[in-house]
Amino acid sequence: MSTTSRHHDAGRKEDELPPFSRWLYDWFMWYVQRYFRRSFHAVRLLKGIAAVADRPEIAGEPVIFYSNHPSWWDPLTFLFVGQSLFPDRMVYGPIDAAALGKYRFLERIGFIGIDPHAWRGAARFLRMLRAAGKRTDVIYWITAQGEFTDPRERPVHLRPGVGHGVAAATEGVIVPLAVEYPFWNERLPEVVVAFGPALRIADAAERSADEWNMLLARELEAVQDRLAAGAQSRDPARFTTLLTGRVGVGFFYDAFRRLKAWLRGERFDASHDDHGTGAVA
Repeated sequence: MSTTSRHHDAGRKEDELPPFSRWLYDWFMWYVQRYFRRSFHAVRLLKGIAAVADRPEIAGEPVIFYSNHPSWWDPLTFLFVGQSLFPDRMVYGPIDAAALGKYRFLERIGFIGIDPHAWRGAARFLRMLRAAGKRTDVIYWITAQGEFTDPRERPVHLRPGVGHGVAAATEGVIVPLAVEYPFWNERLPEVVVAFGPALRIADAAERSADEWNMLLARELEAVQDRLAAGAQSRDPARFTTLLTGRVGVGFFYDAFRRLKAWLRGERFDASHDDHGTGAVA
């Protein structure tokens, strides 16, 4: 794949995705991984239904991920998951244009500024969604709830624009993605994510925008329920670990624990969990 996409600022149409800088994206993802390692204990994908590149319903298709929106971390989580599972695809997604204005370089790595309070923002959202629906080299993510929402809130409600965008598409698949950031047995929280089954858009060409929104909300709620059960279990064996971060409590406390382990002739393990039982070392 070339350093930048074939779309250039000079001749780009309004209904095309913005240019994408691969080298800038790779550099930013190096930073994101370091940031995640410092901020989280691990990033984990719930086993069962896992969106991977070689699944027949996803491989070679335009792909849209739509998700709940529990945290400020969500866009970075989407970037990390997209890179981990689809390393050959560019990752695009809409964010508030006001936030994007503070970090203009993000426009070159897939962040699309949308004004959520103006009709022009809604129109651009639909144009970008249609554009992504024609690209097999892109993962397009949407925080479908539109605002921060607790991951256990039920029923799940989606912004109307999501259904309108999918109803206007003619091809590709849309996949529910649930995200949570629970604390388990370590000082730092976990990032846990789960996918639902891919929905092929062409299989329901007559479905209305309202019908799409109701279906998508129901599917996302089902995935959130699955993820909630996995998160509440605190069992890493139910997940595939995509990244491991920091363990332990702090320098002085861990130094004391290290000394105790040495005096007992034991190997020191900085993690605070004993084989998933929650026992304190």
